[in-house]
Amino acid sequence: MFHKHTKFPQRATGAVAGLAVAALALAGCASDTGGETAASGGDKPYVALVSKGFQHQFWQAVKTGAEQAADEYDVEITFEGPDTEADVEQQIQMLQTALDKSPAAIGFAALDSQAAGPLLQQANDQGVPVIAFDSGVDSDIPLTTAATDNLAAAAAAAEHLADAVGHEGKVAMVVHDQTSVTGQQRRDGFVDYMDANEPGIEIVDIQYGGGDQAKSADLAKAILSANPDLKGIYGSNEGSAIGVVQAVKELGIDPATLAVVGFDSGQAQMDAIRDGLMLGAITQNPVGIGYETVKAAVEAIDGKELPETIDTGFYWYDTSNIDDDEIQAVLYE
Repeated sequence: MFHKHTKFPQRATGAVAGLAVAALALAGCASDTGGETAASGGDKPYVALVSKGFQHQFWQAVKTGAEQAADEYDVEITFEGPDTEADVEQQIQMLQTALDKSPAAIGFAALDSQAAGPLLQQANDQGVPVIAFDSGVDSDIPLTTAATDNLAAAAAAAEHLADAVGHEGKVAMVVHDQTSVTGQQRRDGFVDYMDANEPGIEIVDIQYGGGDQAKSADLAKAILSANPDLKGIYGSNEGSAIGVVQAVKELGIDPATLAVVGFDSGQAQMDAIRDGLMLGAITQNPVGIGYETVKAAVEAIDGKELPETIDTGFYWYDTSNIDDDEIQAVLYE
């Protein structure tokens, strides 16, 4: 159940929030631990991390947190992802390559849980513990998932959008995908909140842009052309949200007449909020996600019992708090 928090940000849980400041400070000097720089068989345990991609700044921040934990826990890691978040086949190939190196553990953020199923089973058969991160995996094989509570975070985005449009009128959604758990939950959390709490608001369209800014912009322009009385749009990740902002700019729509709410941060979203083109957005704690993934992998290697999920927290940010220290610590530029 989502608890109303109006203008106050959801705090990151445990010690994870405190890691963000220090870890982001290390971002500039973090070493590149790409897929070719480490392999199994060394003195240190090897943990292979396969993310959803590198096209968004979010993943660079996740990588920073993973590197910090690797240094702290004295393990070797690789961190890689496909060229875009639409490249499911490329991600599956990366997962296969990671398994071929016989890692001590694997961290995996699934673009498509169904497509990854056979390789996850292979990891399980080989006795390689799997830690899911960012996007949960629709499988019983991962020992835990280090991620944002995406249902609650999307509900928070819906709440703020509802407030902005006066609790009535038409809104729409541009979602990054419908195959990953994050795509599904960031859609469902938003829809469920509106259905349960906002009878005066109608969701007139849900489109899927693959997290691609240009495609999301085209989808948003089509939605706006079909619904000239639209009062708000929600973009479910960095590329989706910036695509919506780009559509608003290209169509010359007065931002005062259309509330745009996003998810994630990145420089473009922060600029859009400061410029008044976007009402606000949900930011995750990506450094914490990366850190907790590697930490959980080490604990799994050591045979420790893990919780089903590791909630890494989220925050709402807008012009009123974007420069606050606790928000600045979890924004990824």
